[in-house]
Amino acid sequence: MFSMRLPFSLQMRRISKITFNEFGLPSEVLKYSKSSEQQDVVRDPSSEIRVKMKYAPVNPADINVIQGVYPTKPDTFPAVPGGEGLGEVVEAPSSSSFSVGDWVFPTNRKHGTWRTDLVANELDLIKIRNDIDPISAATLKINPSTAYLMLKFFVNLQPGDTIIQNGANSGVGRSVIQIAKCMNVKTVNIVRKREYLLDLKDELIDLGADYVLTEEELRATQLFKSMEITKPKLALNCVGGSSSAELAKTLSFKGKHVTYGGMSLKPVIAATSGLIFKDISFHGFWLSRWFEEHSREEASTMLNFL
Repeated sequence: MFSMRLPFSLQMRRISKITFNEFGLPSEVLKYSKSSEQQDVVRDPSSEIRVKMKYAPVNPADINVIQGVYPTKPDTFPAVPGGEGLGEVVEAPSSSSFSVGDWVFPTNRKHGTWRTDLVANELDLIKIRNDIDPISAATLKINPSTAYLMLKFFVNLQPGDTIIQNGANSGVGRSVIQIAKCMNVKTVNIVRKREYLLDLKDELIDLGADYVLTEEELRATQLFKSMEITKPKLALNCVGGSSSAELAKTLSFKGKHVTYGGMSLKPVIAATSGLIFKDISFHGFWLSRWFEEHSREEASTMLNFL
């Protein structure tokens, strides 16, 4: 028995992928398919790289893309969803800075990650360390990156400073807790009242949270008035509505309020008094724009740090 290895640019592999041909509910528009179409073959052996996808998570933004309500939309249909995932290089040109076996992140949304194989230009891939848990690695690009950049970009946080966030049990929220702990920054974490609340609080404290409060407890707390901790310099909001207003009330003078999501589908609320007398400022953060405006080297440095 023998096998014949086809030239790099001629190999035809059957791939599996999830696709959609129109916007709509995922349960109605997503399709599973297998193909060996020419478009899935490396066409330029001097620059294009074949990647085998290992893991690809599902994020809320992926659902929004499928529904057609996300700012970034597919260029053409059928489209493959998936904004992040971990791949392994299986073929690369000799001139490439990538080698077979390298772990990579696709950075261009045209390379949806819900597939077994993809072909990408070198500029659309970021190499990461391959000595970490692969499932954890597959989720680094969105939630931990969002958390890290919000903690680093808006305020020059110092050890002993405080931040406050809602949606603390979300993927970003959990990442904020862990990264802030490494920075010796205290976190006040807001969650919704629910069944098994004490279990959730214990879980977040085990991650490194300093305080975990419900929305109702935040409104009644004397935590900041008692000077038990300093007032937050930074508030991170992924909910909106009254929850965003409660975060803003706790901020210190010239504190910054950053919104990266709106799970309640309600607008951010800003009290006039906070704007006038405390000089609070409100900002938005979108990870996709950060990747567009920063170099591949900067992104690689951040991801390998995480």
